[in-house]
Amino acid sequence: MLCEPVSRAAISEAVEEQAAEWLTLLMSDEAGEQERAAWQRWRALDPEHERAWQHIEAVTQRLHGLHRGAAAQALSSTGAPANRKRRQLLLWLGVVGGTGLLAAQTDAWQGARSLRADYRTATGEQREVALHDGSVVTLNTGSAMNVRFDGQRRLIELLAGEILVVSGHGAGSNAPLVVATREGLVRALGTRFSVRQDAGKSTVDVFESAVEVRPHDSAGAPLQLAAGRSVSFSRVHADAPHALDAYADAWSRGQMIVDDVTLGEFIAELSRYRPGILHCAPEVAQLRLSGVFPLADTQRILNMLPNSLPVQVRSRTRYWVTLEAVQ
Repeated sequence: MLCEPVSRAAISEAVEEQAAEWLTLLMSDEAGEQERAAWQRWRALDPEHERAWQHIEAVTQRLHGLHRGAAAQALSSTGAPANRKRRQLLLWLGVVGGTGLLAAQTDAWQGARSLRADYRTATGEQREVALHDGSVVTLNTGSAMNVRFDGQRRLIELLAGEILVVSGHGAGSNAPLVVATREGLVRALGTRFSVRQDAGKSTVDVFESAVEVRPHDSAGAPLQLAAGRSVSFSRVHADAPHALDAYADAWSRGQMIVDDVTLGEFIAELSRYRPGILHCAPEVAQLRLSGVFPLADTQRILNMLPNSLPVQVRSRTRYWVTLEAVQ
């Protein structure tokens, strides 16, 4: 299946920051007529500025009912430049809620980019993308990537989630195929492999041939990872490679296959495919299970668990579910 990115005019990161700075100022008590006139001149100066402002106005509809002074204080209070930038980008994301609380996420900047990615999937969604060189990329739940191909390099930038890559041999395939994560670069050596982006680490599983793994801040030689091996790495170094889980790519077939894992581990993984909160109570977290489960219906999976384990499923709402001991 050939999928094309949504057509839209790009907005640079610098202009995104400028728009966020203007909104922070306008929400504060410091903006007078002079500042408002300067803001209007900035909007008129470049069509990209106006597009950025239209976007930020759209997401700030979620600020309805929030006191302007409280919002400005949350967004522009004094602090380190990095913290100020982060608050501005949280605003770009539209994560200020109507209660006046700032739902701060540690990866807010990457989250903003994920919303504007070339290809992305929602929670519980999977998608296959055929690229121009014949490569096929499958995006797992809650994933996002950008694709940048030129004569020197075929670059896939993984912004969030997980992808399975089958490298192609069509036009332009002589250029290196590289997957970039926050922690480093994964170069394909004619292969089938997956890359997963987690908080503070990336994980690579190799199913065929081999890849090279190079953490961003490592001065050493890249790690060559052969088929049947898996490794996680930070920006500084790679962990010791280990044998690949036999069912590591089951998700690409719409399945979750587990063999003697704890219920806590199982629920943590299942929660990636289901919106809302899915919690496992500590008293049942060490129960163990095995099985093959269809990812297309997470509610069916939850309904099956009491048939094999002494647990009950308590649903406070559709989006807040807890696994707990049978009373």
